[in-house]
Amino acid sequence: MLAKRLSGKSDELQSPRSQRLGLTFARVVFVIMLLSSIAFYVMAFRVPVQKRLFHILTAFITTFATLSYYAMAVGDGIGENKIVIKHEHNHGPATFDHIFRQVYWARYIDWSVTTPLLLLDLAFLAGLSGANILVAVIADVIMILTGLFAAFTVDEGPKWGWYAFACIAYLTVIYQLAINGRSVVLSKDSKTATFFSAIAGFTLILWTIYPIVWGIADGSRHINVDAEIIAYAVLDILAKPVFGFWLLFTHDNFSSSTAIEGFWAHGLGKEGTLRVGDDDEGA
Repeated sequence: MLAKRLSGKSDELQSPRSQRLGLTFARVVFVIMLLSSIAFYVMAFRVPVQKRLFHILTAFITTFATLSYYAMAVGDGIGENKIVIKHEHNHGPATFDHIFRQVYWARYIDWSVTTPLLLLDLAFLAGLSGANILVAVIADVIMILTGLFAAFTVDEGPKWGWYAFACIAYLTVIYQLAINGRSVVLSKDSKTATFFSAIAGFTLILWTIYPIVWGIADGSRHINVDAEIIAYAVLDILAKPVFGFWLLFTHDNFSSSTAIEGFWAHGLGKEGTLRVGDDDEGA
């Protein structure tokens, strides 16, 4: 049944570009990401530089997403995965369908940058240690890269093997946020702890839907490229602009919002700066 369904859609799937509906969605999301980025930068400039950490990280998230969706909207950042489907016949030799499935690698480049930034937002909100943050970010990058490898893998076995690696990496991310993040944030005030639980839970629910979409799109090819673009577009809007506005508006209302001094706010001070050409004392 799957082979017949794919064969019936071969003309659509072989197109080097998505159809009009998918491109329209990509253009709409590009505008949403662009406007959200501008709004986040404006919000950043309305607070002291010491309190801009979350604003800058969040603005960078939608900035990279803006570039990614611009690429998709104009037909760039696209590759093709050749899929060969074999049809057995009772009488006569087997026949083959050759399907060229579009793979939007620009999307994976976007995710490889924006999801670590989003994790930093959540990690800093919770107060995770540097060791936990490093593990979460590395696991996240592994998750995205193995998903990209899976999307371009032709053979079914290795493809789902890459997918399994991605899922294992994602479980590591869940552990860092849901277990370590939750335990650390409980030492903060109740507002921050409650907010972290809500926004981290929201994020993890969305991130759990992404591999499901991948499984029925690039994985099993049950939906076409346009449906894939629309599904990811909705998720990206929720995971980036909606997440960003929720984070910034809520965090800015906290009386104890994070303020960072030192290098972040003032650069390298006189103490500890490098001096070139000066002899050491006593030399």
